[in-house]
Amino acid sequence: MMKNCSLQSILADVEIVKIVGNDEKNVVAIDTDSRNIAKDMAFVAIRGVAVDGHSFIGKAEELGASVVVCEQLPKIVNPNVTYVVVKNSVIACGYMLRNFYGIDFGKLKVVGVTGTNGKTTTATLLYRMFTKLGNKCGLLSTVVNYVAQEEFPSTHTTPDMVQLYSMFDKMQQAGCTYCFMEVSSHAIHQHRTAGVVYSGGIFTNLTQDHLDYHKTFAEYLRVKKSFFDDLPANAFALTNEDDRNGLVMLQNTKAQKSTYSLKSMSDFKCRVLEQQFDGMLLKIDGVEVWAKFIGYFNAYNLLAVYSAAMLLHQDKQRVLEVLSALTPVAGRIEFFKRNDNVTAVVDYAHTPDALENILSTLKALCPKTNKIITVVGAGGNRDKTKRPLMGKICARLSNQVIFTSDNPRNEDPADIAQQMLDGVEPQYLPNVITVLDRKQAIKTATLFAQSGDVILIAGKGHEPYQEIQGVKHHFDDREIVKEFFNLQ
Repeated sequence: MMKNCSLQSILADVEIVKIVGNDEKNVVAIDTDSRNIAKDMAFVAIRGVAVDGHSFIGKAEELGASVVVCEQLPKIVNPNVTYVVVKNSVIACGYMLRNFYGIDFGKLKVVGVTGTNGKTTTATLLYRMFTKLGNKCGLLSTVVNYVAQEEFPSTHTTPDMVQLYSMFDKMQQAGCTYCFMEVSSHAIHQHRTAGVVYSGGIFTNLTQDHLDYHKTFAEYLRVKKSFFDDLPANAFALTNEDDRNGLVMLQNTKAQKSTYSLKSMSDFKCRVLEQQFDGMLLKIDGVEVWAKFIGYFNAYNLLAVYSAAMLLHQDKQRVLEVLSALTPVAGRIEFFKRNDNVTAVVDYAHTPDALENILSTLKALCPKTNKIITVVGAGGNRDKTKRPLMGKICARLSNQVIFTSDNPRNEDPADIAQQMLDGVEPQYLPNVITVLDRKQAIKTATLFAQSGDVILIAGKGHEPYQEIQGVKHHFDDREIVKEFFNLQ
């Protein structure tokens, strides 16, 4: 059934400069893409990174837009169209969509997870935990979106604004009481979550990434911090105290401040007592818990999940029981075993810090008599400064490295591989080769591997495609591993 809302009700809370035309209209839908506009819809002209929506106002009017929201009036004003001039179209759009769908963030509690690494795991495990605790929940993540048990494809870490509020509407209609969502730095900077009232925010860590967009680490830090600055006073702000920027996130927040740590005194504490390939023994707030995860970075993720559950007033004993039953997220340290005891690990690690974390963990678990073979590339048209760092880390912590193609996008894969090779220290160069065909690179690693060795295939994790020259070709690291390992 199509919605039909009065323009005046939709514009509540929107910072309006002026309205030109009749504001006593009804609107059946709101969109920022002129191609989706139809009769009696509102078109919001947004100045994007690559395209300015103001250029498409005429097109939207031709397709039937009765309302145009913009920062600047077009040269030719259509007498049949109402123009709402606002200071910031993106922010206005968020509030309009919230009002249009009637989203009640008192009933749908939204918890945002931000940071460089660990967002997907933390948000997904919170969704799984709260579902197991008997709640209807939503999930917005890099891998997949959920409304209760219904799955929806994911195209971005944080959906575009129109999709985001449509998902909130679906969650509200389904009776969800919680939504756990990844909040990317791009989404924060572009105000793509404008209008969302969070019940809590979680900071995982901050390491080098996205400098192609943010230009400097200081700006990247400022954007992440702004998420916490904007949290309401009745929300919680939970931060990783062991990250050197963790406490910075809390400096100006109005929210209830809480910390978690593996190394220091904090509100929520954890120690890793032992690790094996099939899991680790943790001591969380004085209670020993076996978790089906490996790595100190996952101990942080699990502690963040536990801490958020406590801040959302869940039963401690039940939370720890569920925690011990949780399993890793798709493409995050997924293990595959060959019949000769060779282990392949597929992981999404695509930043220097993430690679250091996973390789250090595997090195600690792998017997010294065995090799770690790493297959890795770097994404094209993204932060180039991290490539030599990634190459350096992989060569230092692996016995053999195969540089290959990731998602080259519009760059030459050979150039990307060379930039990674440029970071390798001279003593490790004999252990490094380049095989640009990713399938052949994985095959080469499986041929090198002998009993007891570990192959890390890093960078793409859950992704079922390779993006080359604007086209996404089907490619799944996990399928390739199964093929070469003769697994079903």
